[in-house]
Amino acid sequence: MVSWLPGRTLSGQQAVTAMTIAGTVTMPPITDSEWITLDGLALELGLTAREAVGMVASEPHALRRPSTKPRPRSLE
Repeated sequence: MVSWLPGRTLSGQQAVTAMTIAGTVTMPPITDSEWITLDGLALELGLTAREAVGMVASEPHALRRPSTKPRPRSLE
């Protein structure tokens, strides 16, 4: 199950596709070539790219762009 597709049972490949879409959407701006890729990915889920982007954008989630700073590590 993917949070932005509630109530849908997905295959493993569809879940990976959904996560790929979500990862792309969380790093704006979306380029023209990314829209083309998103169209193909969304089609695997029975959606258009715009539908998928809208669904991801409206879903409250904790995805964010990775920090460029390394995280401090503890030796404990």
